[in-house]
Amino acid sequence: MLISLQLQLGKLMLPEGFNIAVYATDVKNARQLALGTQGTVFVGTRRQGEVYALVDSNKDGKADQKYTIDHGLNMPSGVAFKDGDLYVAAVNRILRYRNIEQNLSSPPSAEVIIDDLPNDKHHGWKAIEFNDQGHLIIPVGVPCNICISDDKRHGTLLELDLKTRQYRVYAEGVRNSVGLTVHPVDKSLWFTDNGRDWMGDDLPPDEINKATRAGLHFGFPYLHGSSTYDPNYKFPADLKDISLPVIDLGAHVAPLGLTFYSAKKFPESYNNSLFVAEHGSWNRSEKSGYRVINIKFGYGDKTVTPFVTGWLDKNKDEAWGRPVDILQLTDGSLLISDDYADTIYRIDYHKPDE
Repeated sequence: MLISLQLQLGKLMLPEGFNIAVYATDVKNARQLALGTQGTVFVGTRRQGEVYALVDSNKDGKADQKYTIDHGLNMPSGVAFKDGDLYVAAVNRILRYRNIEQNLSSPPSAEVIIDDLPNDKHHGWKAIEFNDQGHLIIPVGVPCNICISDDKRHGTLLELDLKTRQYRVYAEGVRNSVGLTVHPVDKSLWFTDNGRDWMGDDLPPDEINKATRAGLHFGFPYLHGSSTYDPNYKFPADLKDISLPVIDLGAHVAPLGLTFYSAKKFPESYNNSLFVAEHGSWNRSEKSGYRVINIKFGYGDKTVTPFVTGWLDKNKDEAWGRPVDILQLTDGSLLISDDYADTIYRIDYHKPDE
């Protein structure tokens, strides 16, 4: 498997000076990534029901130890780390593992923070992230392609106060977000949203959104992207204020994890730029996505460029990998999880003349 993977790595294309290598293999169905204060990389899964911890003990850019933190969970896709504790989103539950980096070989039992979230499996897996208030943001996708659920928590982002264990609706009109991040400067919350299916190959666009405060509505199910109205749901007259996406992406590219680059290892032009993993389409007549893009911001403009391509063989319309999440390490490199190749990659940069 490793030999085959190394051959596949040669197909991946990055800008000059960047290198991609294997950080860890045999990480089944690797989804969201989180970083501990001691450098431990935590990995959620969707189909495996397990949560892993990876350690690069000799600091050579490759994980040499893998621990299973828990198993038998209900799609524990989401992981987040705060104050020494690991938080895991397993569909209807948020779990906490205390002082986890001190107990990797003998993990503590999970503490249930809440267990009353919707338990739908359709769009039920989650990515989670702490906002600048220290509250946990939890997306709740709609249990359908497109619908209005009786449960008003569907199609929202929830904000959980860990001290009170109470949550509120933070944002509405969000179909299925599987990636969140906080801007390193203004601390706004950014998130991806996957658009509905069966409007054709090129509609509607997938989205990257920005929330500067609680209480915003992001359009679903009435408005997709910046300007695509849904044919099945009339825009309500009393919905006056819609927050439009920062960026409309291609239809069905399935943006998942995203992160702002705040280190100094990459060229200066990447400072505070946004990296987004496009997991790839599943029902488009010609596949799209299956790549990592980079978005640079300046003077009111946005530049979207491919950053890692090659997981999709366009000649055969076949893919051998699907990027899911992106994590910045303390050394300035990036990790990318791949739930199809069961791999985590590491991207580093060296000046071309070095």
